[in-house]
This record gives sequence, structure tokens and C-alpha cells, in this order.
Amino acid sequence: VIAKAGKPLVKVTSVNSPTTAQVRRLGFLCGEIEVPEDFDRMGEAEIERLFSSAT
Repeated sequence: VIAKAGKPLVKVTSVNSPTTAQVRRLGFLCGEIEVPEDFDRMGEAEIERLFSSAT
């Protein structure tokens, strides 16, 4: 118990540590989805149009 001027302010108790989190695995969707070869260019024309019309 933490007290101030003889009056209890806080009761200190132990905290149970949380259970160990499950380890995240890389590649857990391997074989489940396909990413197109041009993924990094998808929507390029629309993005360019949106930014060029803003000026």
C-alpha cells in the first residue's frame, strides 16, 4: 500500500504477464493468393490523373 499523510492511496499488486503471443509466420498465405506482375503499377493512370488535376 502506498500512502500519503497516513492515508492509503494505492494498493500495489502483482500483474500476471500475458500469455505468449503466437508467432506470426511469413508466407502464411503462400498458394492462397496471386499478386499480378504489374502490382506496383496498378492504378498508375488514375493516380496520375488525380494528382495532375489538383494543380
